[in-house]
Amino acid sequence: MKILMVITSHDQLGDTGRKTGFWLEEFAAPYFVFRDAGVELTLASPRGGQPPIDPKSDLPENQTDSMSRFKEDKSAQKALSQTVLLASVKFEEFDTVFYVGGHGPMWDLVDNPVSIALIESFYNSGKPVAAVCHSPAVFHRVTIDGELLIKGKRVTGFTNGEEEAVQLTHVVPFLVEDELKRIGGLYEKAPDWQSFAIVDGRLVTGQNPASSTAAAKALLSLFPNQSA
Repeated sequence: MKILMVITSHDQLGDTGRKTGFWLEEFAAPYFVFRDAGVELTLASPRGGQPPIDPKSDLPENQTDSMSRFKEDKSAQKALSQTVLLASVKFEEFDTVFYVGGHGPMWDLVDNPVSIALIESFYNSGKPVAAVCHSPAVFHRVTIDGELLIKGKRVTGFTNGEEEAVQLTHVVPFLVEDELKRIGGLYEKAPDWQSFAIVDGRLVTGQNPASSTAAAKALLSLFPNQSA
C-alpha cells in the first residue's frame, strides 16, 4: 500500500511577521501510524525539500510521544527533508492521500490548483482522501461531478473556538469551521482540543492536532488489509 502525505511549504503567518508552517504532531503521529502499518510513504510539498515546522508546534507544552520518536528517528527526518514537488506527483501511483495540518496550508494549499486537481483525481478514481486540523480546508474548492465535494458530507476541522484560543481568528484567510459549513458540509466537532475524526464514505477529516492519530487510523480502516 502507498500513501501520499502532503505538507505545506508556507512559513509566513499572514502579514504578522511571525513564522508558521506545518504542525509537527500532525505529521509525526500519522507518519508513524502509517509506517508501523507497513505502508510505503511519499512526502510532497508545493516547493519540495524541507517543509517549515511551525515553531509553536515544537514548544515544550506541545510535545507528544510521536514527536519524541520523530526526533530520534533519522530516517523519518531524512524523509521529511526530501519532500518531492507536489506538481510532480501522479495520483495513479498511490492508494490515498493525507494532508498534514498547521496554519501554513491556509496560504499555499487551500486554493492551489495542483492540489485541487490532485484531490479530484484521487476521489474520482475511487480512492479515499484525508486531512486533519486546518487541512480539511484544502477541500473547499474541490468539485466532483459539478458539485462541491464537501456538500452534504459529514466533516470536521479546526474549530472557531480553537482558532480564537490561538488568537489567529483575524489572521487566517478564513475560518475552517465557517467555511466548511458555508460550502454545505455537515460540520461536527468535539469539545476544543479533544480527539475527533469523521469518516464519510471516502472522505476522512480530523479536528485538531490531538486528532492526528485517530484520523490516520480512520484512513487505514478504509483498507481492510491494513492494520492500524
